Amino acid sequence: MNHAGLYILCLMALLSASAVAESNEDPLEYFGYRIVNTYPHDPLAFTQGLFFLDGALFESTGLRGQSTVRKVDLKTGAILQRIQLRNEYFGEGITNWDGAIIALTWQAGEGFVFDRETLTRTQSFSYEGEGWGLTQDGARLIMSDGTSILRFMNPETLTESGRLAVTLRGQPLDKLNELEWVNGEIFANVWLTEAIVRIDPRSGAITGIIDLHGLLPEKDRSLGQADVLNGVAYDADTDRLFVTGKNWPHLYEIELIAHGTQ
Repeated sequence: MNHAGLYILCLMALLSASAVAESNEDPLEYFGYRIVNTYPHDPLAFTQGLFFLDGALFESTGLRGQSTVRKVDLKTGAILQRIQLRNEYFGEGITNWDGAIIALTWQAGEGFVFDRETLTRTQSFSYEGEGWGLTQDGARLIMSDGTSILRFMNPETLTESGRLAVTLRGQPLDKLNELEWVNGEIFANVWLTEAIVRIDPRSGAITGIIDLHGLLPEKDRSLGQADVLNGVAYDADTDRLFVTGKNWPHLYEIELIAHGTQ
């Protein structure tokens, strides 16, 4: 069995056979990948959020006492700017909005707004539950909290405006983590797997599964969850997709390879 088939089975194991048979959702598309470019990435960065804008990567990192928001040079991996969160905060997802970076924290129920040019903190806001991933669709912020539910937020008031239940063949899929808006779809890392799912933002149905098994070579892996896949960024101007992981020494530009539907 190829790697794509193995990861698909792992995800489908979350569902009962009867639920799959009774689902009315469209067939799933399966994707592999081809590495287009490999770039340096800070191996000490416990990556939580990632986006690409105006020629640079913006990244948030986690762990208490080590959480940062930073601007990074794509080609060299050099940190161009960085701000560190106070030690009590565990940094999570980030996204851009109207000249600002909006950032979540894990369990504090508190988020922050930073000026994108200076990384100066300009505002804080609160939310219920945990913060995991964050992206935006041009009109709303989209937030994950580790469950199968995505939250929509008003980017001006930073308050919740709606929710979306995400399903795989009709059944909830939890552990949705880092998010990215890509060509009208939500891409989401599934925590502790090497899979990214593609989500229809209207129905919440998962339309595709991207298997990234083997992207990071075994020789570059550390022990434990420190090397889990996490971090998706999309350059809409040049149609480039970037992925990395926690404490990975590399960031990859990849091309998706269709493996058919089922």
